[in-house]
Amino acid sequence: MEVKYREEQVITSPYVTQADKMAVSLRHLADRFLKMEPKKQCFTPEEMTEMYDRITEKVCRGCSRKSECLERKKAEHWQLFYDLLCTIEGYGAELNKEMKQHLQRECIQAPRFLRESLETFQEAKRILVWNNKMVQSREGCAAQLDSFADMLCHVTRDLDASIFTDPPLAKKVAQHFKKAGIRMLSSVFFVDEHGRYEIHVTVKSEKGNCIPTRKAAELLSVCTKRRMCPAQNERQVLGQEYETIVCVEGPGYYVLQGVAKMGKNGQKISGDSFLMKTLPGGKEAAILSDGMGSGERALQESGMLVEMLEELLGAGFPVETALSMINTALVMGREEVRFSTVDMSIFDLYNGKCEFVKAGAAVTFLRTKDGVEHIRSESLPLGVIQRQQSEKETRQLESGDVVVMVSDGILDALPAGEQEHLLDLMIGGSPLENPEELANYILDKVLELAAGKAGDDMTVLVAGIWKMCYSR
Repeated sequence: MEVKYREEQVITSPYVTQADKMAVSLRHLADRFLKMEPKKQCFTPEEMTEMYDRITEKVCRGCSRKSECLERKKAEHWQLFYDLLCTIEGYGAELNKEMKQHLQRECIQAPRFLRESLETFQEAKRILVWNNKMVQSREGCAAQLDSFADMLCHVTRDLDASIFTDPPLAKKVAQHFKKAGIRMLSSVFFVDEHGRYEIHVTVKSEKGNCIPTRKAAELLSVCTKRRMCPAQNERQVLGQEYETIVCVEGPGYYVLQGVAKMGKNGQKISGDSFLMKTLPGGKEAAILSDGMGSGERALQESGMLVEMLEELLGAGFPVETALSMINTALVMGREEVRFSTVDMSIFDLYNGKCEFVKAGAAVTFLRTKDGVEHIRSESLPLGVIQRQQSEKETRQLESGDVVVMVSDGILDALPAGEQEHLLDLMIGGSPLENPEELANYILDKVLELAAGKAGDDMTVLVAGIWKMCYSR
């Protein structure tokens, strides 16, 4: 039986309807956050007047020239105050010579006027900075709420659309299981937008039999006439108690990876972090992050980013949502800018496509039978600005194609203007297919051209994709 995925679905599930209502509320809350007090780059005229009044009240109260300065020459006195604040902004407490002389000529209480102006201005600046941080935090919360609302709708709709019922198939599975000594309590069938099956069965082995999980997958393959296999990290053997196992359609491709790295100046600690992660939906991700600077501090930054990506992507968050959430976490509440690049290659093990996602990362090299292609990005790293946008490209890969991801240290070690050309020659000219060997080869060649010096952390991450061969 073929099950078609419902692209334009009529929402009848109360769970989806409730999730939509929650998403609308979250978006309204996010909108409220964004419509509150905006960021300010300078003081308003009202705030300037308030500072002026506060200073003159303290300094000019008993001054013999009060009426002259604040009444007859009020415009000139106001201009003096404005010029003084501009000078403080530029020079700090140490005014330039011209401003000092001008202030002493115009004000008989120049030292006190300067002191009060400095204190009032610095206090106002602290409040301005604090308020802007609050605005930035609200913007971050709004972005997170929007992302969560989108994800809530996406997940509930996909789940509702993917569940299907097939009583004859369920009965057939139960019969085949019974003949093999497997007792089935329940079954749930899913089909994704590509028509791929995922089957959850709650089963146990009968009479103390030791039945491998792959046997259950083989029986499901017979019943569905599809190639089913146990999901990633599924238990190996069916137990004596009811447990739910998950079987999915077997992928058509597999990915192998290799990495070679060296810290700055040969140090053991490198500021680059990398990860190969199996994702839901039959995908494999190769992730490389280059932390700001080098050494242990950079490693902490890039390592934290990679760990967060591993957690979010592994839980099924969309890539864009995960990057947005991580970027907000990196930007909010920090006194200094600490950024990390993100370079991701996400392989679809069913159709062989690869999605390249970049945020401030170096060029990626794709080696195919037709040559070496470059995947570039102009986006900023994560942790720089609030509304960060990553860039994404997709390529259809063939068996034997290789993706080479490098950190900035690799490019910086090569002669300026020739970096990409030299790497093209290394990658395209090498007959090596083993990713680990190719990664080490590239790093060795780069170090050879750089006279053995690593001026920055250097990492080469290689991932190759090959067609899966199943025995009949």
